Amino acid sequence: MQKILFSFLIIFLTVTTASAQVEADTTWRRTFSAGINLNQAAFSDNWKAGGISSIAFNSHLDARADYKLGKTSWDNAVQMQYGLLKNKGEEQRKSIDRIFLDSKYGYAISSDWNTFVSANFLSQFTRGYEYDVDADGNDRLISNFLSPGFLTFALGAEYKPNPYFSLRLSPFAPRFTFLADDAVAANERYGVPEGKSVRTEWLAAMVQATYNRDIFTNVNLRLNYMSYINYEELSGKRIDHMLNSTLTAKVNRYINVNLMANFIYDYDQDSDVQYNQSLGLGILYTMQGFTVR
Repeated sequence: MQKILFSFLIIFLTVTTASAQVEADTTWRRTFSAGINLNQAAFSDNWKAGGISSIAFNSHLDARADYKLGKTSWDNAVQMQYGLLKNKGEEQRKSIDRIFLDSKYGYAISSDWNTFVSANFLSQFTRGYEYDVDADGNDRLISNFLSPGFLTFALGAEYKPNPYFSLRLSPFAPRFTFLADDAVAANERYGVPEGKSVRTEWLAAMVQATYNRDIFTNVNLRLNYMSYINYEELSGKRIDHMLNSTLTAKVNRYINVNLMANFIYDYDQDSDVQYNQSLGLGILYTMQGFTVR
């Protein structure tokens, strides 16, 4: 735990130093979007074609705050998703739950390449269950906030040829996997050794790629990919992959249709690919590209 706190201190000092260099004419680029989607279906008790009444609620938030002064840059991103589903005759259930924070401090070495140090955090807000695991219909707790939680630091080089695409290559990327809830630990370990609440992977590499662009008029595609490689487990099956994608089509200023999907392959969690997907019509509020001086 002392090593983790020390790593937090190093990142904090780096961020503080960067902030101290900001002058009166510093330029920030900030973007923000938040949306709520509601899906509902209703059937009478004598509806012969079959079906079940249901209501689903999904919310999402995406924000960025990017600073640049000369060759120095500091990029910050927040992505949050949360959703609930209620089918008639069943208890309310969670449909999607994700927290992702990313901060990167970079220094340009050419027009397209930067050296950087970064930190990112991945977890969820609330408890998650595997439902109806036995004949009695009992549920099994398999996740919670910080169970698992992933904190990854990275040092490397970034290729950014344009504003909408970037590729980070990190040959040194230590990661800490947290398992804070003992009730979750009794059912799922997420690679954390028995008797411990934190797994530390010091010798590892990471690859990250982002793409965020309007591919058509009023249609935006955002992709975030992350690959994590533990040098001590160099095997195709042991390389972690994560892909988050969002396709948003604006109907008007506030109404939008969006398709969101997450794909995860992590051998410590499951030997198969995990995925979730949601399609919704809802309200989207955005502020993009505004500049503060």
